Amino acid sequence: MADCNHDCGSCGKDCGDRTAPGIQKAPMNKYSNVKKVIGVISGKGGVGKSSITSMLAVAEARRGKKVAIMDADITGPSIPKAFGVHEKAQGNDEALLPVLTDDGIKIMSINLLLEDETDPVVWRGPILGGVINQFWSDVVWGDVDVMFVDMPPGTGDVALTVYQSLPVDGIVIVTSPQQLVGMIVQKAVKMANMMNIPIVGIVENMAYFRCPDCGKEHKIFGDSHIEEIAAQYGIEAIAKLPLDPALAKACDEGAAEDYDCEGLDPILTALE
Repeated sequence: MADCNHDCGSCGKDCGDRTAPGIQKAPMNKYSNVKKVIGVISGKGGVGKSSITSMLAVAEARRGKKVAIMDADITGPSIPKAFGVHEKAQGNDEALLPVLTDDGIKIMSINLLLEDETDPVVWRGPILGGVINQFWSDVVWGDVDVMFVDMPPGTGDVALTVYQSLPVDGIVIVTSPQQLVGMIVQKAVKMANMMNIPIVGIVENMAYFRCPDCGKEHKIFGDSHIEEIAAQYGIEAIAKLPLDPALAKACDEGAAEDYDCEGLDPILTALE
């Protein structure tokens, strides 16, 4: 290829110029049977990606699915706190066991392995990638209908590792209405297309604020541009969620499973 830099390890294309063997998927743990893997990503931080991951998992669990969450945001893990999980993951030299939430959602996060959950994780990219592979290969997930992988924002090492090493069936992109965020979302969309990962849908979080007194909707972060981006890339499933202090409060208090999130039906239907 004319624009090839011959760095096959960072490229997802299967071309005739490849000089290195194709990227091998990490082996699934022999005691695990994960039927569907869905990545949840965002172009930048601060758009509520982990909250949406939590809500998607809760919604699927309420539908009777066996659900798991792999917290792949190694340097900024927040899934355990959203579910009020503070106990440590147990295991031995051969395998790790995920921690269960009150409603039976299986969780694995670096915060479940640290001595103190506030300890920073100061690791370089290759080590982060190794942890993702270990979370997939060394954790006894058991039978899981759908696993959500909460990924760090951006298109860096962890996203590349997840796309190349895990059998990702699709991704959900989380964004907010600002035009700057919309531009960065397109980077995430283009990366997914480069890696041949299907895009399930886009969730526009904090799309509006509904006044509790009069019921009027206010667009705090400006007009939405999500339809234009979705149409440009042929993405059909779109969900718009309000700016809801109750969701932030639920996640802060570890009560994500108590929050009744509405508006995700287009994404849940696409997941089917």
